[in-house]
Amino acid sequence: MELEPLYELKATCPACDHIFVTSRVRPRFKHATQVDSDFCPHYAEESLNPDYYVVQVCDACGCATTEHALKRWNDKQLSLFKSKVASQWKGKDYSGERSWEIALETYQLALLTAQTIGESKRVVAGLLHHIAWLYRYKQDEVQEQRYLRFALQAYIAVFEGDGSELNDARLIYIMGELYRRLGEYNDAAKCFARLIHDRGIMDAAMIRAAREQWAVMREEMTNQKLETPDHMFEEKRIKLKRT
Repeated sequence: MELEPLYELKATCPACDHIFVTSRVRPRFKHATQVDSDFCPHYAEESLNPDYYVVQVCDACGCATTEHALKRWNDKQLSLFKSKVASQWKGKDYSGERSWEIALETYQLALLTAQTIGESKRVVAGLLHHIAWLYRYKQDEVQEQRYLRFALQAYIAVFEGDGSELNDARLIYIMGELYRRLGEYNDAAKCFARLIHDRGIMDAAMIRAAREQWAVMREEMTNQKLETPDHMFEEKRIKLKRT
Protein backbone atom coordinates (compact mmCIF):
# COMPACT_ATOMS: atom_id res chain seq x y z
CA MET A 1 0.00 0.00 0.00
CA GLU A 2 1.39 3.41 -1.01
CA LEU A 3 1.98 5.72 1.92
CA GLU A 4 -0.01 8.97 1.83
CA PRO A 5 2.16 12.12 2.06
CA LEU A 6 -0.19 13.72 4.59
CA TYR A 7 -1.21 12.33 7.96
CA GLU A 8 -3.70 13.58 10.52
CA LEU A 9 -3.23 14.34 14.18
CA LYS A 10 -5.49 15.60 16.92
CA ALA A 11 -4.94 18.92 18.63
CA THR A 12 -6.62 20.61 21.58
CA CYS A 13 -7.64 24.23 21.17
CA PRO A 14 -6.16 26.52 23.86
CA ALA A 15 -9.17 28.83 23.57
CA CYS A 16 -12.16 26.48 23.79
CA ASP A 17 -10.63 23.04 24.59
CA HIS A 18 -12.24 21.58 21.46
CA ILE A 19 -10.33 18.60 20.02
CA PHE A 20 -9.91 18.98 16.27
CA VAL A 21 -7.99 17.37 13.42
CA THR A 22 -5.07 18.97 11.60
CA SER A 23 -2.75 17.66 8.89
CA ARG A 24 1.03 17.40 8.55
CA VAL A 25 3.45 16.26 5.85
CA ARG A 26 5.23 13.00 6.65
CA PRO A 27 8.99 13.44 7.30
CA ARG A 28 9.98 11.26 4.34
CA PHE A 29 8.28 13.73 1.97
CA LYS A 30 10.04 16.80 3.40
CA HIS A 31 12.75 17.23 0.80
CA ALA A 32 13.47 20.89 0.00
CA THR A 33 14.86 21.53 -3.47
CA GLN A 34 16.53 24.71 -2.19
CA VAL A 35 16.67 26.91 0.91
CA ASP A 36 17.03 30.67 0.56
CA SER A 37 19.50 32.73 2.57
CA ASP A 38 16.73 33.76 5.01
CA PHE A 39 15.82 30.06 5.52
CA CYS A 40 12.82 29.99 3.18
CA PRO A 41 12.49 26.38 1.88
CA HIS A 42 11.27 25.50 -1.61
CA TYR A 43 9.61 22.21 -2.55
CA ALA A 44 8.93 20.53 -5.88
CA GLU A 45 5.26 19.86 -5.08
CA GLU A 46 3.38 22.90 -3.85
CA SER A 47 0.70 20.98 -1.94
CA LEU A 48 3.41 19.06 -0.03
CA ASN A 49 5.18 22.16 1.25
CA PRO A 50 5.38 21.51 5.03
CA ASP A 51 5.10 25.25 5.65
CA TYR A 52 1.53 25.11 4.36
CA TYR A 53 0.63 22.95 7.36
CA VAL A 54 2.46 24.77 10.17
CA VAL A 55 -0.67 26.52 11.44
CA GLN A 56 -3.41 24.49 13.11
CA VAL A 57 -6.89 25.99 13.12
CA CYS A 58 -9.71 25.05 15.47
CA ASP A 59 -12.86 24.56 13.40
CA ALA A 60 -15.05 25.38 16.42
CA CYS A 61 -13.80 28.87 17.31
CA GLY A 62 -11.18 29.91 14.73
CA CYS A 63 -8.19 29.85 17.08
CA ALA A 64 -5.07 29.45 14.91
CA THR A 65 -1.72 28.61 16.49
CA THR A 66 1.65 26.98 15.82
CA GLU A 67 3.77 24.63 17.92
CA HIS A 68 5.71 27.65 19.26
CA ALA A 69 2.60 29.49 20.45
CA LEU A 70 1.29 29.64 24.00
CA LYS A 71 -0.38 26.41 25.10
CA ARG A 72 -2.28 27.94 28.01
CA TRP A 73 -4.06 31.30 28.00
CA ASN A 74 -5.03 33.49 30.93
CA ASP A 75 -8.52 34.86 31.49
CA LYS A 76 -7.76 38.17 29.80
CA GLN A 77 -6.46 36.46 26.67
CA LEU A 78 -9.49 34.18 26.53
CA SER A 79 -11.85 37.12 26.90
CA LEU A 80 -10.11 39.15 24.19
CA PHE A 81 -10.08 36.22 21.77
CA LYS A 82 -13.73 35.34 22.33
CA SER A 83 -14.92 38.92 21.85
CA LYS A 84 -12.72 39.82 18.85
CA VAL A 85 -12.32 36.54 16.96
CA ALA A 86 -14.50 33.65 18.13
CA SER A 87 -17.65 35.79 18.13
CA GLN A 88 -17.11 36.47 14.40
CA TRP A 89 -16.13 32.90 13.44
CA LYS A 90 -18.31 31.23 10.81
CA GLY A 91 -16.74 27.78 11.09
CA LYS A 92 -14.35 26.19 8.61
CA ASP A 93 -12.41 22.91 8.52
CA TYR A 94 -8.74 23.32 7.54
CA SER A 95 -7.75 19.66 7.78
CA GLY A 96 -6.63 17.83 4.63
CA GLU A 97 -4.61 19.11 1.68
CA ARG A 98 -3.96 22.85 1.56
CA SER A 99 -3.52 25.11 -1.45
CA TRP A 100 -1.43 28.30 -1.37
CA GLU A 101 -4.61 30.32 -0.80
CA ILE A 102 -5.69 28.14 2.13
CA ALA A 103 -2.19 28.26 3.63
CA LEU A 104 -2.26 32.06 3.48
CA GLU A 105 -5.66 32.06 5.21
CA THR A 106 -4.28 29.96 8.07
CA TYR A 107 -1.29 32.26 8.58
CA GLN A 108 -3.53 35.32 8.55
CA LEU A 109 -5.72 33.67 11.17
CA ALA A 110 -2.64 32.80 13.23
CA LEU A 111 -1.42 36.39 13.02
CA LEU A 112 -4.86 37.64 14.09
CA THR A 113 -4.90 35.21 17.01
CA ALA A 114 -1.36 36.13 18.07
CA GLN A 115 -1.97 39.87 17.93
CA THR A 116 -5.29 39.55 19.75
CA ILE A 117 -3.90 37.67 22.75
CA GLY A 118 -0.53 39.46 22.85
CA GLU A 119 1.66 36.52 21.81
CA SER A 120 5.44 36.79 22.10
CA LYS A 121 7.18 39.10 19.62
CA ARG A 122 9.23 36.16 18.36
CA VAL A 123 6.12 34.18 17.39
CA VAL A 124 4.62 37.22 15.64
CA ALA A 125 7.88 37.86 13.78
CA GLY A 126 7.98 34.25 12.60
CA LEU A 127 4.42 34.42 11.28
CA LEU A 128 5.13 37.63 9.37
CA HIS A 129 8.29 36.12 7.91
CA HIS A 130 6.41 33.00 6.78
CA ILE A 131 3.75 35.12 5.10
CA ALA A 132 6.53 36.90 3.19
CA TRP A 133 7.74 33.47 2.04
CA LEU A 134 4.26 32.60 0.81
CA TYR A 135 4.28 35.67 -1.39
CA ARG A 136 7.79 34.78 -2.58
CA TYR A 137 6.44 31.43 -3.80
CA LYS A 138 4.00 33.39 -5.97
CA GLN A 139 6.71 35.85 -7.05
CA ASP A 140 4.66 38.73 -5.64
CA GLU A 141 7.59 40.97 -4.82
CA VAL A 142 5.51 43.90 -3.59
CA GLN A 143 3.72 41.88 -0.91
CA GLU A 144 6.87 39.91 -0.09
CA GLN A 145 8.82 43.10 0.59
CA ARG A 146 5.91 44.48 2.60
CA TYR A 147 5.84 41.49 4.92
CA LEU A 148 9.63 41.24 5.09
CA ARG A 149 9.60 44.78 6.48
CA PHE A 150 6.89 43.87 9.00
CA ALA A 151 8.93 40.82 10.00
CA LEU A 152 12.12 42.86 10.33
CA GLN A 153 10.39 45.38 12.61
CA ALA A 154 9.14 42.50 14.75
CA TYR A 155 12.60 40.87 14.90
CA ILE A 156 14.11 44.21 15.94
CA ALA A 157 11.54 44.40 18.73
CA VAL A 158 12.60 40.91 19.85
CA PHE A 159 16.27 41.91 19.86
CA GLU A 160 15.69 45.16 21.71
CA GLY A 161 13.36 43.58 24.23
CA ASP A 162 13.40 39.92 25.10
CA GLY A 163 16.06 38.46 22.79
CA SER A 164 18.05 35.78 24.62
CA GLU A 165 21.81 35.46 24.37
CA LEU A 166 21.38 31.85 23.30
CA ASN A 167 19.54 32.82 20.11
CA ASP A 168 21.21 36.15 19.40
CA ALA A 169 23.45 34.93 16.56
CA ARG A 170 20.59 33.60 14.44
CA LEU A 171 18.44 36.62 15.29
CA ILE A 172 21.17 39.10 14.32
CA TYR A 173 21.77 37.19 11.09
CA ILE A 174 18.08 37.23 10.16
CA MET A 175 17.92 40.96 10.87
CA GLY A 176 20.97 41.54 8.69
CA GLU A 177 19.61 39.40 5.85
CA LEU A 178 16.21 41.12 5.89
CA TYR A 179 17.90 44.51 5.90
CA ARG A 180 19.89 43.34 2.84
CA ARG A 181 16.80 42.07 1.04
CA LEU A 182 15.11 45.41 1.68
CA GLY A 183 18.11 47.31 0.30
CA GLU A 184 19.10 48.85 3.64
CA TYR A 185 22.75 47.95 3.24
CA ASN A 186 24.33 49.99 6.02
CA ASP A 187 22.11 48.40 8.66
CA ALA A 188 22.69 44.98 7.10
CA ALA A 189 26.44 45.59 7.29
CA LYS A 190 26.22 46.41 10.99
CA CYS A 191 24.48 43.09 11.70
CA PHE A 192 26.85 41.00 9.60
CA ALA A 193 29.92 42.75 11.00
CA ARG A 194 28.67 42.21 14.55
CA LEU A 195 28.46 38.47 13.90
CA ILE A 196 31.93 38.33 12.38
CA HIS A 197 33.75 40.51 14.94
CA ASP A 198 32.03 39.78 18.25
CA ARG A 199 34.22 37.15 19.93
CA GLY A 200 31.36 36.31 22.25
CA ILE A 201 29.38 34.89 19.34
CA MET A 202 30.41 31.27 18.75
CA ASP A 203 27.80 30.14 16.21
CA ALA A 204 30.04 29.07 13.32
CA ALA A 205 27.15 28.50 10.92
CA MET A 206 25.77 32.02 11.41
CA ILE A 207 29.24 33.58 11.18
CA ARG A 208 29.84 31.75 7.91
CA ALA A 209 26.41 32.78 6.60
CA ALA A 210 27.13 36.42 7.52
CA ARG A 211 30.40 36.32 5.55
CA GLU A 212 28.61 34.81 2.54
CA GLN A 213 25.84 37.40 2.59
CA TRP A 214 28.36 40.21 3.06
CA ALA A 215 29.91 39.10 -0.24
CA VAL A 216 26.47 38.99 -1.90
CA MET A 217 25.65 42.43 -0.57
CA ARG A 218 28.99 43.86 -1.73
CA GLU A 219 28.33 42.60 -5.26
CA GLU A 220 24.81 44.07 -5.22
CA MET A 221 26.15 47.45 -4.11
CA THR A 222 28.90 47.40 -6.73
CA ASN A 223 26.34 46.64 -9.45
CA GLN A 224 24.23 49.55 -8.22
CA LYS A 225 27.32 51.78 -8.14
CA LEU A 226 26.99 52.31 -4.40
CA GLU A 227 29.90 52.77 -2.03
CA THR A 228 30.49 49.49 -0.22
CA PRO A 229 30.82 49.65 3.59
CA ASP A 230 33.96 47.49 3.75
CA HIS A 231 35.42 49.81 6.39
CA MET A 232 33.09 48.19 8.88
CA PHE A 233 35.17 45.04 8.79
CA GLU A 234 38.01 46.99 10.38
CA GLU A 235 35.95 47.63 13.49
CA LYS A 236 36.45 45.15 16.30
CA ARG A 237 32.90 45.34 17.57
CA ILE A 238 29.71 46.71 16.09
CA LYS A 239 27.22 47.86 18.67
CA LEU A 240 23.57 47.11 17.98
CA LYS A 241 20.98 48.93 20.02
CA ARG A 242 19.31 46.96 22.80
CA THR A 243 17.12 48.66 25.35
